[in-house]
Amino acid sequence: MTTPVSSGARLDRLPLSRFHWKILGFIAAGAAIDAYDVYIAGGVSAAMLKEGFSTLQQNALFVSAGFFGMLIGAAMAGIVGDHLGRRASYQFNLLIFGLASIAACFAPNIETLIVLRFIMGVGLGAELVVAAGTLGEFIPPRYRGRWISLLALCINSGLVLATSIGYVVIPTLGWRWMFAIAGVAAAIIWILRHRMPESPRWLESRGRLKEAEETVAAIEAEVEAQHGPLPDCPRTQNLTVPMAPFSALFSRTIWPRMLAAALVSIAVNVAVYGFVAWLPTFFVEQGHTIVKSLMFTTLMSFGAPAGAIVGFLVADRLGRAKGLVWFSVLTIILGSLYPMMSSPVSIAGVGFVLVTCIYTIVTFGLYGYIPELFPTHLRLRGTGASGVCGRLASMITSYLSVVLFAQFGIIGVLLMVFVCLLAMIASILVVGVDANQSSLEAVTPDEADTGRAPELPTKAEGQR
Repeated sequence: MTTPVSSGARLDRLPLSRFHWKILGFIAAGAAIDAYDVYIAGGVSAAMLKEGFSTLQQNALFVSAGFFGMLIGAAMAGIVGDHLGRRASYQFNLLIFGLASIAACFAPNIETLIVLRFIMGVGLGAELVVAAGTLGEFIPPRYRGRWISLLALCINSGLVLATSIGYVVIPTLGWRWMFAIAGVAAAIIWILRHRMPESPRWLESRGRLKEAEETVAAIEAEVEAQHGPLPDCPRTQNLTVPMAPFSALFSRTIWPRMLAAALVSIAVNVAVYGFVAWLPTFFVEQGHTIVKSLMFTTLMSFGAPAGAIVGFLVADRLGRAKGLVWFSVLTIILGSLYPMMSSPVSIAGVGFVLVTCIYTIVTFGLYGYIPELFPTHLRLRGTGASGVCGRLASMITSYLSVVLFAQFGIIGVLLMVFVCLLAMIASILVVGVDANQSSLEAVTPDEADTGRAPELPTKAEGQR
C-alpha cells in the first residue's frame, strides 16, 4: 500500500518562517501588478474622455472588454490550475498580461486598445483566481485569515498605486505610460517566479506522490533550519483523488457552496467595478476637473489597503463568513449616507470609510471565503467558476452604471450594489460554512460527492 504524503497535515503544523514570506512575495507581487492594471481603467478612461480619444460609451466598452477577458482568464485559470498546476497557470497568465500591456502603449485608436484590453483581461482574470487559492494551500490554518489579508493588502494597494501614479503620470506624461509601467513590472516578476515551488497539496491530489514528498521535505528542511526541530505530524491523510469532472461543482454537497461563491464574487465585482472604478468618470461628469477628480479618487483609494488591514486585525477572530455579513451591513449604511455629502472633506472622508468597508468585503470574500469552500482538486475550478460569474456581473455593471448614473445619479449605482450585497448575505447564512481556524481538509464536504480520500488515524490512534 502506498504511504500517503499527508502534505496538508505536515504544512499545517509548520511555524511561520521565511519560507512563508517568500511564497507571499511570489504570489502577491504579480497579483498587485495585475490589480494595478485593473484599477488604471478608471483614470485612463477619464483621461481618454477628456482628450477626445474616446467617448463615454466607448469607455464602457473598453472596461467591459477587460472584464470579458477576465471572464475567460478566470475560467482558464481554474482548468489549467487544477489540471497542470498552480505554478504553470501563474506563469502563463502573467506572460499574456505583460505582453499585452506593452502593446497597449502604442495603440493608435480606441478600437485597438479595446482589443488589447481584452487580452490583458485574460491574464488579469487568471492571476487573481490562482493567487488566493494557492496561498491558502501553504499557510497554517491558525494564521490563514491574517495572511490572506496580507495578500489582499498587496493586491488592494494596486488601487493606491494606480490612482497615485495616475495622479502624477496621466496629467504630465499621458495615460499610455500607465500601461508601460504595468508591462515592465510584469516582465520582472515573471522572471523571479521561476523559483516558486508547486503546491504539495495539489501534487498529492494528482497522485504525484514522489514530487509532493520531495517538495514538502524541502519546505520542512528550510523551516527547520530556521526554527529547529518540528513537531510531529498530527494526522495521516491521503489527499490523492480521481480527477473529478467540472460537473462535480454541481454535486449534491458542492452546489450550495458554488452558489454562495458565485454570489460573493458577483457582489464584490459590482461594488468595486460598478462604483469604485467609475469614481473618476463620475466626478468628471459632475463638473470636476480631471485633476480634482483624480485627487478625490486618490484620497478615497487609501480605503483599499485600509480594508485589508481591518481584515488582518479581525479575520482570524471574527471569521470570514461573519466578517462578510457585518461589513456588508456597514457598507449599506454608509452608502446610504454618501449621496448626501457635498463638501470636499465629506466626499473624501465618508468615501474613504465606504471604500474601506468594500475592500474589507473583498478581503474576506475573494481571498478567504471562496477558495476555502472547495476541496483541493476542485479549488481553482470552483474559484474560477465563481470568478466567471463575477466577471459577467462586471461586464453588465459597466453599462448599468452609466445608465443608472445618468437617470438617478450616484444613488442609483449604490442601490445596485446594495441589492447584490443582500443576496450575498442570504447565501452565506444559508450555507453556514466557515473555515476559520480549520484545516482546508477539515471543511471538505462528504467524500461521496467529491472523491475525497478519508482521513487515516495517526500512529497513536491506531495502537489504542
